[in-house]
Amino acid sequence: MEKTRKSKKRLKAAKELNRLVVDYYLECNEAKAVGRPVGWMPPMNGAIEIFYAMDLQPVFPENWSPVCAAFGLTPQNFEITDGLGYSRDLCGYLRNITGYVHGEMNDERIPLGGLPEPDILLSPGGGCIPVMKIFHILERRFPEAKVFYADLPQVAMEKIQRHHIDYAVSEMHRLIEFLTEVTGRELDYDRLKEVVKLSDQACALWDEIMSYRRFVPAPFSAAEIGIMFVMVTRQGTQEAVDFLTAVRDEVQEKAESGTGVIEEEKIRLFWDNIPLWYNMGLFNYFEKMGGVVVAETYSAAWSLRLDPQNPVEALAMKSLISYPLVSCVSVEKRKEMVLKACREYSIDGAILHRNKSCVPITLGQMDIKKALEVELGVPSVIIDADHMDDQNFSVAQFETRVDAFMEMLLEKKGHEW
Repeated sequence: MEKTRKSKKRLKAAKELNRLVVDYYLECNEAKAVGRPVGWMPPMNGAIEIFYAMDLQPVFPENWSPVCAAFGLTPQNFEITDGLGYSRDLCGYLRNITGYVHGEMNDERIPLGGLPEPDILLSPGGGCIPVMKIFHILERRFPEAKVFYADLPQVAMEKIQRHHIDYAVSEMHRLIEFLTEVTGRELDYDRLKEVVKLSDQACALWDEIMSYRRFVPAPFSAAEIGIMFVMVTRQGTQEAVDFLTAVRDEVQEKAESGTGVIEEEKIRLFWDNIPLWYNMGLFNYFEKMGGVVVAETYSAAWSLRLDPQNPVEALAMKSLISYPLVSCVSVEKRKEMVLKACREYSIDGAILHRNKSCVPITLGQMDIKKALEVELGVPSVIIDADHMDDQNFSVAQFETRVDAFMEMLLEKKGHEW
């Protein structure tokens, strides 16, 4: 297996996704060309829907990093960041986007046209620390951009109270006032209701799509997880709803007809932590031994619902809970989430990605490993890697650990390899 490798996809929707990716980045650059305000923001927040409702262009520098990894641009971006004195131990997203914006970011050789320079920066006051630091770096890199400093409490989902929601609502209104002031555009609240309704429909479709992975055999694997691109970039749009409807229909047909990812599914696997964006082919590696990665940590990030009749409060809640759905969460909660997924998806074994680039989502894996074995009888294996930097990943070590792990799982279930 190569150190960098694309995944093998089976869904017909994969071709449509490629078009959507191209169209999105084309739209971003066209917005800049015609003078539609461009705002850079972190993913998973309520500002996305507000931007679409006000006909502003949202851009996601964190999401650009997986794109860079897929196109092999990260090494050159990391080299620039290294030259600026940033530690190689920092988050790969931070290192990549920092290198990108300090390099030739508008070079004609950059795939998909690259990112347009921001007119607006939404600097978060919540989420993981690297995301906040990314925007501090961007503020210095783009001094002409208007900056909105968001301020949201870091509260576990189960501890959110009315005063937290009220404060988040006030922040959403402050954002709307800011955008009106710097762009001259007024928010149409009826339009916002429509956008939030579309966003809620996308979330409902996402949950339905994920539910079909409980079928045995699973109709699709983690190799197809790129479909979440629309959940990052297109929430609140008809494009996202149409695409996810097509995915749902295809996945439903496969599930109900008993069509699995491979001819004979022997082992059902769970992947903890962020995928290796430069080597998504990793998810196909298990297939030669009858293994299918049927669930992963990242899927939970989009399992939320929004009330279109109360759009501002709905978006305030989204901003409060999006990060605690996956990261910025206690070890106990992380353990609970993984165990729940392993029960629901009938998992035989778990791969715990010890991610050098994301310590928050890696913390507690030894506790999770023990709980899986003791409470569910599910074995697990730890692999050492990095979701962005292939220099922190050994193919040989991965194959050695995984082969031994899969042999053990096959023997446990009475299968031959």
